[in-house]
Order: sequence, then C-alpha cells, then structure tokens
Amino acid sequence: MRFLAHISDDGRVQTVTEHLQNVADICSGFSDAFNSAPQGYMVGKAHDIGKCSEGFQQRLRGGKIVDHASAGALECARQDALWGACCVAGHHGGLQDVGNMLNDQPGDPTLFGRLKKAAAGGIHPYTMLEALPAAPPPTGYGKDLLTDSFLIRMLYSCLVDADFLDTEDFMSGGSGDRNRSESLQTLLDKLNHYINPWWKPTSELNRNRCDILRTCIHGASSDRGLFTLTVPTGGGKTVASMAFALNHAVQHGMDHIIYIIPYTSIIEQTAQVFREIFGEKNVVEHHSNASTEIDEQTNSVRYAQIRSTENWDAPVIVTTAVQFFESLYSNLPSKCRKLHSIANSVLIFDEAQMLPREHLRPCVAAIAMMVRLFRSTAVLCTATQPVLNDLFAQYAPGHPMMELCPGTSDLFEQFRRVTFANAGALTLESLSDRLSRLPQVLCIVNSRKAAQAVYQLLPEMGCYHLSTLMCPAHRQQVFADIRFRLKEGLPCRVISTSLIEAGVDVDFPEVYRELSGLDSILQAAGRCNREGKRASEISIVTVFDGVSTPPRILKTNIGATRETLQPGIDPAAPETIARYFRSFRSLSDERLDRYGVIEAFSRGIQGCVLPFKTVSETFRLIDEDTKTIYIPWAEGTELIDRLKKGERSRALFRKLGRYSVNVYDQHYNALLQHGALDVLEDGSAILADPLLYQRDLGLMMCEETGNGLFI
Repeated sequence: MRFLAHISDDGRVQTVTEHLQNVADICSGFSDAFNSAPQGYMVGKAHDIGKCSEGFQQRLRGGKIVDHASAGALECARQDALWGACCVAGHHGGLQDVGNMLNDQPGDPTLFGRLKKAAAGGIHPYTMLEALPAAPPPTGYGKDLLTDSFLIRMLYSCLVDADFLDTEDFMSGGSGDRNRSESLQTLLDKLNHYINPWWKPTSELNRNRCDILRTCIHGASSDRGLFTLTVPTGGGKTVASMAFALNHAVQHGMDHIIYIIPYTSIIEQTAQVFREIFGEKNVVEHHSNASTEIDEQTNSVRYAQIRSTENWDAPVIVTTAVQFFESLYSNLPSKCRKLHSIANSVLIFDEAQMLPREHLRPCVAAIAMMVRLFRSTAVLCTATQPVLNDLFAQYAPGHPMMELCPGTSDLFEQFRRVTFANAGALTLESLSDRLSRLPQVLCIVNSRKAAQAVYQLLPEMGCYHLSTLMCPAHRQQVFADIRFRLKEGLPCRVISTSLIEAGVDVDFPEVYRELSGLDSILQAAGRCNREGKRASEISIVTVFDGVSTPPRILKTNIGATRETLQPGIDPAAPETIARYFRSFRSLSDERLDRYGVIEAFSRGIQGCVLPFKTVSETFRLIDEDTKTIYIPWAEGTELIDRLKKGERSRALFRKLGRYSVNVYDQHYNALLQHGALDVLEDGSAILADPLLYQRDLGLMMCEETGNGLFI
C-alpha cells in the first residue's frame, strides 16, 4: 500500500516517505544551529509515522479524525528518546505535560498517559516503512530538568517549523513567497554606508557618540556570550548596539539579529530606523500592533514579511519582551515555531532595566539558556544597567557578563545634560503652582488619578494630559501638538503617567518627577534637555514626593530609591544606579518568579515532571486582568459602526486597537452597571456613552496605576 501524507486541492499527492524525508532534512538543518542535527533528523523521521495506517488514509478522504502523532512518539520512546517523544506527540496540538511515568494511567492527559495508551493498542495499527534512525540525547540533556525543558522546546520548534514549511511548499506547488531578504554581510555594508558620514564629528557630543560606536564595533570580535552595553541617554545606543550585533554576527557566522523592546509605544520608531538603514524587506516587526493581514493588495515584500513573523526567517527581527519570553515558555506550535531562529543569533535587549521584577528569574534563565545551550549572544542595553550578575552566573555558569563600553563613569559625565533637585514633599496645590509658573515643563506622576488631579489645577492654555486612559490614536495626536509647541517656543505644560518616560522623543527645559524607582527617575530625566542644546546647570529635573499614595507595584522601587538617594548622592552616577538595583533586589528577591516557572520545570508540579502545558497556560509577562473598551473617537467611530454591523476580522480589531482603552475589572464592572458599555461576545466592549470620554482626559475613571508598559 502506498501511504499518502497530503493531497492538494488540485489532486497532487505527497507520500509519507517523501514528507518524512523532507521534514527530517529541514529539521536537522535547523537543529544543526545548536549542534543537534541527528536529533532533529530523528524527530523529523518519526513525526508522521502514524499516517501509515488505514485510519489516516481514510481521514485523507474525508474520514474521522485520527491520532497520527502517538505512533511516532511511541517509536521514539522505544528508543529511550523521551525528548523525541515529547516533540512528536505535540507537533500539532502542543507540548503536553510529561507527567509521572509510574502513576499515570493509559489515556491520562500527559505524555506518559498517551504513550501507555498507544502501547496498549489504543491507536490505529501502523506500518513501519523503515527503521527509525537512532540518535543520542541532545548535548546537555539529562543534566537537569530545566535544561531538558529548553532542549526539548527548541527541538520541538525545529520540527514544527519544518513540518509547516514542507506542507506549505507541497500544497502551494512550490510557489511560497519567502526569504526575499539579504545577507547579514550585505546589511553590514549598508550600515557602514549609513554611519560613514559620522566619522567626522563637528561637536563634542557627536565625538562622544562616535567613541561609543567605535568601541562597540571593536568589541564585536569577542567570543559569543553575555554582554552589557551601558550607554547614557543620548549616546546613540540603538545604532551602536546594532553595529556590534551585525559585526559580531558576520564574524561568527550567525543567522539573525533579534531586537527585543519592552514597549510597543517605541518599537515602531526603532523598526523605522532600521528600515531606513537596511531597507523594508530586511526588517520584520512582530508585536501586537503589527498587522499580519494578507489580502489582494498585499505586495510581495509585505507578504514575505508577514510570513516571516511565523518563524522569524528574516535577518532583523524587532519584537517585544512579551512576545519573546512568552513564546519561550509556550507549548503551542504557533508560538514555538519561531524559537529555533533564536539559536545562533544576536539578541539585543533594549531598556534591559524593564525586565519585569515578578518574572525576572524565568526571563534571566531563558536568556542564559540561549547563550549556554544554543550558541546565541545576548546584549543587555540600557542607560541604567540592572544588577543581574548573580542570576546569570546561576543559569549560565562559565559565561561572565562583559561590558562593551568600559569606563562608563567618564561617559556619563560627558553626556550629563541635567541637574537634579529635590523638592521634598509637595501638595497638589504647591506642585500645580510651581508648574503654572513655568512656560514649558513636563511633570510625571505615579498614577492616572494623580495625573488628572494635577492637570485640573493648571491653567487651560497650553496644558496637556497624557495617560493610558486615552486611546493610542488620541495620545499620538496630543504628542504631535506637544512637539509643535515645544519647537515653536509656545507655552507647553504636560502632566503624564510613566508612559512618556522611555524612548519618547520630546525635549523639555525642565522636568518634575514624582518619587519612583531610580531607573524611572533617570528615564524621566532623558526627556529634559534631550538634544543637549541647553546648559546642564539650567536644565533642572526636580524630584518630589507626596501628591498621591504610591501604587502597590511601585512600593519596592520607591523603597530602594529612598535607601539609595542619601543627601549629596548623584542620582545619575553609575555607582548610584548599581547601588539602587542591589537595594531593589534585596527588597524583592523572593518575588522574582511569580508563577513558580523555574520550580515547575526544575522539580515538577505535584509529581508531574516537565509541565509544558501547565506553565504555558499560566505564564504571562503582563497580567491580563484588564478588559478592552473601544472608544468612538475620530476614525474609531466609523470602525465601531462596522463592528456593530457584525463585521469581525483581525484587520478590523487591529485598527480598533488604536481606539481602545484597557481598564481593570472593577472599573469595567462600574461602567457596565452605569449602562455605559455595549458588551461584545469576547468580553470586550464598546463605550456607549461618548460623554464619558473627554477630549483632554480620555476615559473618565479613577485608576490607581499609570504604567506605560504595553503588549
């Protein structure tokens, strides 16, 4: 009997033998990036063995759904390759919890339960067309369960992507439109052309930037490993870090540059810088705001980019920390498919101080594993470098962290653009009085409630409010007005939550910052005299205390700042920043793994080892205890009308994202009880009372947080 794997719409057929060979070849090629080609070949050869059965052949012609993955998993297990059984069993439905070999029963929802059911004859009889090629465990497997989990997940990624690609290639008749990008060497040539005019600087500031850039390029010859890049605000770290990454990748034969950013609010502008340097086709954005819709108007370059978000097969990927880390702890084929592209790549973590405290241990472990097991290089890039050496030493022993720009104390002095002042405790009235007397000033407070309260005490002319209670399109318009008034020298007083702090390109002569984490204070300082056109002595950043009760999430940060900023201490000095992060860690070390991810993979959960599915369902970098409300503002009104008429598409919801506000459950319920919401089937809602959304304040809610971190 000739066993078929696929039948195309136009009647062409692909045999199981052909498909298994193709997938094994592709999978072994992917896994060769981390020295696991034999293991990749084995799981590729095993994954669809179960299609050699009457049950599956009937399924191809319209019969019942059958389990075709358990057969290959069973054959791997019979060769004592549990790592392979994990990959094969989950290549469609996702990695399962492995379970307990002794206690799990046939049919239990674990890998052991599935294997026992298969061994007992609980699947369709299948024919072995050839002996399964044996392979030893991946290098490093068996050392500890956490290491095993990453090796299995990465092999799983290779298998899932290889299976997708071969199936896609067959079904399309070989017309898949992928890999239109250029080589990293070509991109390096483009970068050198872009920066070539910079090597004749005409100002002290640009000479300092060139020194940083030159140091990063020289550091690229270092071996693969863990690096920090501690560069003051204004030091040109975006291009300097990319220069290191490209030179390093070309010298070491690496495959991709993956740029990981904590905020969607700045990811688009970073991606745009890279597109200007390298061209549209070489840069792929992958985040929640990036469109992945394909229609008849999608050109070939855009089509290839969208396909590259599936498996990151592009030279430069710009993504979010949420996308990166949640994928690394996911069990789903759609999220894991791209993971093998992280191997043998340069990973740049921009604004590294924003790695979330409550998930710091699993995030550091993931970065360390990429360096230790998968031949990647990681760069933690920031002006306020967190103290993480001890954690990295735990998960990547033998890979010490190296600073790409030593002598950071001198650098920070050269780039000093502000002077800090401490105003002590201020009431709302005294703060608003100070701000009213300044023609141009930015004031950042710790909560949305405080932002609204201060704003309402200021004179109306030239005053602006910013918070996440305003939809993104609204905030974008306000930013345009702010930049215009700053440029023209017009009165401009801005009250904002922390969303404005990192990466937002505004330049105020003075900044007020409510007491928060020292890293946030220094990020706020980056909005003062940003272009360095004023003397630092007259560019004042004033830290104050007391306009609101600090949100719970900031109490540890504030405590560490109080402990660090003693009288006479320079807030911007590198040794002060290091002292702050040491204090912060001492106050929060027991809360660095909120969901117990490391414990789950190291020791199991209630006797269940390697709980891939359970961890995937619980691990979220950002809490999802909010609900989305769509706002009938500007173009959002027309989009909401389409929604009300029954249109449901990813493209529509992606556009609506620019006209949405996320609120916590209690505030959502209050609006619901007020009759202000039309609830949709997924739990999101349309604001039915437009009077509750104001031109200057956005959605009228009393919210105690103003976090500017978005997914």
